[in-house]
Amino acid sequence: MKSRPTIILLLAVPALSLLAGAQSLVDSGAPSGAVAITTPAYPDLAYIRPTTEMKLHSYLFDAFGPYPIAGSALAAGINQADNAPPEWKQSFAGYSKRFGSDFGINAVTITTRYTLAQALHEDTLYYRCECTGVFPRFRHAMVSTFTGRRGEDGHRVFSISAIVAPYAGTMTAVYGWYPSRYNAKDGFRLGNYSLLGYVAENVALEFFYSGPHSLIHRMHLNNGHAAPDPSPAP
Repeated sequence: MKSRPTIILLLAVPALSLLAGAQSLVDSGAPSGAVAITTPAYPDLAYIRPTTEMKLHSYLFDAFGPYPIAGSALAAGINQADNAPPEWKQSFAGYSKRFGSDFGINAVTITTRYTLAQALHEDTLYYRCECTGVFPRFRHAMVSTFTGRRGEDGHRVFSISAIVAPYAGTMTAVYGWYPSRYNAKDGFRLGNYSLLGYVAENVALEFFYSGPHSLIHRMHLNNGHAAPDPSPAP
């Protein structure tokens, strides 16, 4: 009973991000499967380390922007329908607790991710692959879940902040406001789902990016921040 709504909860925000990135594809009537296969990645992109302003903007959007709010509202509604956890009951007060819990988990997760990344000099923003082909790009999205960039050259390193953050959010919920029957095992299980949500988000950013003027680009969630527009000049 508690696994299904939890999985939906922790994938809700990445799913909304995917929809935003794919909006231009839907409007054009192009099938998303074909676009995912044929959309080329931009080659030979030089790494430009994000500024403090860029990172602050991304943090505020990821933690408190419209996607976390909408995702938390959706997940709270699903959990309300499933009465999970049952201790919070099915009332407006119960829905408020579920919404606050979902939003809080995301806020703690994002705050931990950006704080640790800053302390460890990591860049954990997502950068689209310079490769081509579905499988290389999918592999890049998977690897990016567990790695970040470091240094002026942006060399890839194993990211402690990316691994720790999902579990920080769920463990905080378990010991902060969840019913007392929840324990570290539940926190670890929920953290695994949260990490899976990051994978889904990276795949969405890799294949559903819709150009330098898309919402995803403006939120600096891809390799487009400060990168040249590859489209030919008129």
